[in-house]
Amino acid sequence: MRFPRALYLVTAGVMLGLLAAGGHTVWAQNQQPNQDIPLEDLRTFTEVMARIQQDYVDDVSDETLLRHAIRGMVSGLDPHSSYLDADEYQDLQSGTRGEFGGLGIEVGMENGFVKVIAPIEGTPAAKAGIQAGDTIVRVDGNPVKGISLQEAVDRMRGEPGTEITLSVVREGKNQPLDITIERAVIEIESVDSRLLDAGFGYLRISQFQSGTGDDALAAIEALRESADGSLNGLVLDLRNNPGGVLDAAVAVSDAFLTSGQIVSTKGRIRRADQGFSATPNDALGGAPLVVLVNSGSASASEIVAGALQDHGRAVIMGRTTFGKGSVQNVLPLPEGAALKLTTARYFTPSGRSIQAEGIEPDVRVARLEVERSEQGSRPLKEADLSRHLRNQDGETRDDKDSGDSLASEDYMLAEALNLLKGLTILDRRSQ
Repeated sequence: MRFPRALYLVTAGVMLGLLAAGGHTVWAQNQQPNQDIPLEDLRTFTEVMARIQQDYVDDVSDETLLRHAIRGMVSGLDPHSSYLDADEYQDLQSGTRGEFGGLGIEVGMENGFVKVIAPIEGTPAAKAGIQAGDTIVRVDGNPVKGISLQEAVDRMRGEPGTEITLSVVREGKNQPLDITIERAVIEIESVDSRLLDAGFGYLRISQFQSGTGDDALAAIEALRESADGSLNGLVLDLRNNPGGVLDAAVAVSDAFLTSGQIVSTKGRIRRADQGFSATPNDALGGAPLVVLVNSGSASASEIVAGALQDHGRAVIMGRTTFGKGSVQNVLPLPEGAALKLTTARYFTPSGRSIQAEGIEPDVRVARLEVERSEQGSRPLKEADLSRHLRNQDGETRDDKDSGDSLASEDYMLAEALNLLKGLTILDRRSQ
């Protein structure tokens, strides 16, 4: 079922100052070497290296040249494979535990620029206003065009407490926006929860860390206790969740399923082929479930959304997801370095690959913001009229306006709650 002692990542890009790793054994060492050695290409490589050593304007060590060669070799494969030096590998390992230093955004490379896949909720980047889909064109005034993703990430890293200015291009804006962010040491709690209304819970997963599955189950149980033992439905919020650890995505999916396949992976070698199946016991006991997604929902988030959608267990609501359908294996190398290598594609239970396609929501919700008119005034009602007739069953009820309040705070979430209540009513009527 698993590669030997390696950690599998299903995340959409490079997270600044973070994300995931582990393990000690490199499965690729067991592969037979290619007998067809490309001698001519190797001669060209050694010739280029010799010319650089002899004629380049500055002296460059063999170590530096070989490290650059390795980076170039790996980065040319796909946007998610990369070579990690010892410091970068350490940052990656810190990310799976939910603590890291940096800005709190996950990025990828697109058309030579750095693309924001998602800001992590509660981090300096999110608080400063960085949004999923932003294109970073300058870092502290220096253009990023023409440099590698890792070089751009290195420029954005720095000591906690120091400031950095990102120039971003945003859809709908004519001019780049300069956003100043203060770097910080960040500790991410991947699971957050609260009651939205009587009997209706909200579970937010900001990224998939090694303990996210257990934390989600604990949060659901706490919600049930807060709802006096009766949880009528749940909104699972995966918006702007860039992914994380594969096992965590499987565990969260399993929390709501009782049988069937959750996800499968297929690669070029037999060991890359895996399948994960659900175990009995639905943490919600079959209660309705609505999953919120958007363009910042990537990889592990798409595994969860795809599994719940294919099994008909949840209504997927929001906007089309990012579309990252590959799995990365982190392979430790000598002297503390590591290779993050794409080893497989993953498939939803129905056999769908969402690579470059994404998960299409069952219910699409436009990007809208609801504002109260006249500084919070509500529409005039019969009960506001002087000398109105009282209800024969008692006093007229106060208009708490809780739905309008939630809609002005988070329109998509308010729509999800309305849908969840409707599903609950239908569920009760069908019993």
